[in-house]
Amino acid sequence: MNHFCRTALFLAAISVPLICTANDARPILTPKPPAAAKINGPTIYGARPGHPFLYRIPRTGVRPIQFAAQGLPSSLNLDTATGIITGTTPDKPGIYPVTLLASNASGKSSRLFRIVVGDTLALTPPMGWNTWYSDYGNPSAEKVRQAADAMISSGMADFGYQYVNVDDGWPMKPGSTVPDLSGAPRDPQGVIRPNDRFKDMAALAAYIHAKGLKAGLYSSPGPLNCAGYTGSYQHEEIDAKTFASWKFDFLKYDWCSYGTIAPKNPTVADYRKPYDLMGGLLKNLDRDIVLNLCQYGMGDVWTWAPDSGGHSWRTTGDLGDEKRKRLPGFYYIALANASHASYAGPGHWNDPDYILIGAIDDPAKYDQAQTPALVSLTADEQYSYMSMWALMASPLFFGGDMGALDDFTLGILNNSEVIDVDQDALGWQGRVVRQSSDEFILEKPLEDGSIAVGLFNLSEGPLKMRVNLTDLGLDGSWKVRDLWRQKEIGSVSGSLSSDVAPHGVAFARLTSTRKSR
Repeated sequence: MNHFCRTALFLAAISVPLICTANDARPILTPKPPAAAKINGPTIYGARPGHPFLYRIPRTGVRPIQFAAQGLPSSLNLDTATGIITGTTPDKPGIYPVTLLASNASGKSSRLFRIVVGDTLALTPPMGWNTWYSDYGNPSAEKVRQAADAMISSGMADFGYQYVNVDDGWPMKPGSTVPDLSGAPRDPQGVIRPNDRFKDMAALAAYIHAKGLKAGLYSSPGPLNCAGYTGSYQHEEIDAKTFASWKFDFLKYDWCSYGTIAPKNPTVADYRKPYDLMGGLLKNLDRDIVLNLCQYGMGDVWTWAPDSGGHSWRTTGDLGDEKRKRLPGFYYIALANASHASYAGPGHWNDPDYILIGAIDDPAKYDQAQTPALVSLTADEQYSYMSMWALMASPLFFGGDMGALDDFTLGILNNSEVIDVDQDALGWQGRVVRQSSDEFILEKPLEDGSIAVGLFNLSEGPLKMRVNLTDLGLDGSWKVRDLWRQKEIGSVSGSLSSDVAPHGVAFARLTSTRKSR
């Protein structure tokens, strides 16, 4: 019998077994979406006044689905057949409450969607896909287009994934002898030149936008990117304007060769300098570009990144380079990231790197041609991975091969109730309730007054884990919902406990049984 068949939450003195799939090494716990139309995604969205607006309503249910929107500002337009909202945000700052509606032959649903026009973007953690761990320094526009197609066809976009991000490898590569990578890095006016694998960056962004998705790009404040392609050093202003003219929506800005520019023993001011510059430039553009600071946690970046214009920032080194010790590498990244919870919130997020499940290339061989292979994580570990990222309000960027998605991987990525924890409008990163060599417990308050709790078994054997409700700041009786199985399983008072498999998780949402007044 697999580990999941042994997992149970204990309610009072009664053991309530959870649903499991016998004789399956990778059980799919997430139920299939119902036939009736259902709207998913965040309930709050930040945008700057008078800027281009693009949003594809995440939805599940049997097609065709018809859409409507009550209270939509007059400067915005909804395509009722595709569910894509376009136009320009209102010029006047403020909160614009919109009710999104979707209906099909099997049913209908609605969802509050507050458009907050002001100075803050990324009011919930960004979600999407990035090329690095599937292509490393060898992406191409064709592969990116295929990934955008797959984001739609796989259903990922129906759960809120929206950014399709090109990482390292799109500009010219100085000194390269590869014909399609070699050439002048900039034109006579100083505009950065994409290599021949990316002949038309504006056309690529337009292709992605036509699907209602958003396009992301990558650069470095140094002379070169990490894989040796052209960086933005001394061309920051023209690059920012160029990225905007191509209509990209996201910039990952990677320290890389800037280490050769900064002093040998950088101060916080030295760490900030290139990000202050680019953050200020992006903020003054005529389109919204989310800025991700990729500088590996140096100079306690979480303490100053928002002031530099950052919307998220890496708190550690690359997750793909974190070696497996007693536990897989993602645990060590998560434990480090969890310690910075007080610095996260709407518009500014701790980033522990990408979700490396499914098929990825070997990080140790990133400069070689590879065939992506399934990660060596157990099913329990992959459920724990996604649960931790959701509880930590992390940006949810899948790093695997979009052409090799299988039902198990999609079952982890596409669970609306797990994603709702990550995308909750309150914007709190989960706090550590207890941490030891064998146990890790996170709890995250949610906007509706409920609490998300994750009990993570770090040991090599099954554990009966327990947490007192008082340790969660709770009293009275609370209904318990298993988020992975999307199933109500009873109520608890006093404590919550569960048998948890090795490297597994019990992930629940607790809602008070008290009647609201």
